[in-house]
Amino acid sequence: MNKIIKPIIDAFKIPSLRKKLLFTFFIFIVYRLVAHLPVPGVDVTALKSLFAKNQFLGLLDMFSGGTLTNFSIIALGLAPYINASIIFQLLTLVFPRLEELSKEGEYGREKINQYTRFLTVPIAAFQSLGLIAILRKQGIITGFSSLDLVATVTSMITGSIFLMWLGELISEYGIGNGISLLIFGGIVGRLPVSLIQTASIAETINFFNLLVFVVMAVGVIAAICFVDEARREIPVSYARRIRGRKMYGGSTTHIPLKINQAGVIPIIFAVSLVLLPSMVAGYLQTLDNQTVVSLAKFVSRLFDPSSLFYNLAYFLLVIGFTYFYTAVTFNPQKIAEEIKKHGGFIKGIRPGKPTADFLNYILTRITLAGAVFLGLVAVLPALARSLTGIRTMMVGGTGILIVVSVVLETSKALEAQLLMRSYDGFLK
Repeated sequence: MNKIIKPIIDAFKIPSLRKKLLFTFFIFIVYRLVAHLPVPGVDVTALKSLFAKNQFLGLLDMFSGGTLTNFSIIALGLAPYINASIIFQLLTLVFPRLEELSKEGEYGREKINQYTRFLTVPIAAFQSLGLIAILRKQGIITGFSSLDLVATVTSMITGSIFLMWLGELISEYGIGNGISLLIFGGIVGRLPVSLIQTASIAETINFFNLLVFVVMAVGVIAAICFVDEARREIPVSYARRIRGRKMYGGSTTHIPLKINQAGVIPIIFAVSLVLLPSMVAGYLQTLDNQTVVSLAKFVSRLFDPSSLFYNLAYFLLVIGFTYFYTAVTFNPQKIAEEIKKHGGFIKGIRPGKPTADFLNYILTRITLAGAVFLGLVAVLPALARSLTGIRTMMVGGTGILIVVSVVLETSKALEAQLLMRSYDGFLK
């Protein structure tokens, strides 16, 4: 805990970092205020009752930070933007032009981000229509005219774009990754509601089950911290070179390969994708075609958060996205070329392609351990509910993983900023 709190205290002593932290806190306040601006024409009381009974909607509400139970203008959260990001990362592997663009440094990344923003709009429109269809079917929304529908969908699209803008503001002027921090803020903002709901039914909960739940939560937090810090260090030696009367090189360093190289991103991507079929099915159930309705009901049952198929699909998606994101962020070929360029080598491995193959061999195996761990944490809520019977605490393994990972990442970002300023002061 001291490792997390100390960088924040130290950062407040530096004016520039204090400004970044205060700006980030200000954006959080704006986010929570906007989360309580409801879309008109919705029975909020009936909506809260529905979300308390439906696991799928409860899970959606957790990641939106409670904005769905209020049917806020930001009810969709960052899901449309995340889905657009997934699509473009997949398209980068398919289309050579996009792949070339992604390698063009800051310009290429900015261009792809711009395309991602454009794609967010139609995805937000589709998801808002699906959500409205689900609520219409449940009788929460009644008497909507065409104009009301257009106004509601437009408000929800605007809310998603506004959230996306807030996330980018944090990334540019605040501390840490803005999108991850807003998701973190949403989950933490939902936590008091879950605690109050649990306290309200405390008399019906077995004390032993509650103890098991708490022990599992503490164990998961400890395991996440351990895995986040775990890494395989590959020693790299540099040959001695003599130029004139001076000797260069001869040092030894290492390449730190993290077991969880992808961080929290695979969980965010996977949960956005695994919730999509249920949302589409909810929209299709409002159609008149009985064949489509029957198929949609089957998909809804299949992707129910308590079903085996849902949890298996979720587990496999997390593993797949972990490998995918690790491959995107860590390029063994490029690392091997850099080592060779600077006269380095791994003992027992020839420079060049053999080094790249060796790094890929190591990375593939340690990523498997990290991916399986992330997958197990992702499906932990279903296991916890089945063991303890506590269904009000929706912040399960996935939420804990995101919260802990974002806190650790932001703490490291603060430490990096502090270290950079320490060097600046030393050089002066």
